[in-house]
Amino acid sequence: MEKRAISFAKDIRPLFRQIDLEHMSRMNVLLDDYTFMSDPGHARAVYEYLDGTRQPQMPPGGPYWSEEQLNVYSEWIAGGRKP
Repeated sequence: MEKRAISFAKDIRPLFRQIDLEHMSRMNVLLDDYTFMSDPGHARAVYEYLDGTRQPQMPPGGPYWSEEQLNVYSEWIAGGRKP
């Protein structure tokens, strides 16, 4: 059975809370904007902040993303960052 493609609209965008969107937009990181997030450099940088590779880890003060959420995001990147 083939896995369905992960999409930004259905799978990634809903992972970000409103407070995350507001906080990051002040730093010109547009978590709810597909054009911004589908850029490979932006997608990878956001992932590295989410998994703690880059500091400070997102979201500030937590709750941090679960392994499952990080896997979905990683699969979205690997799958070509579909809308």
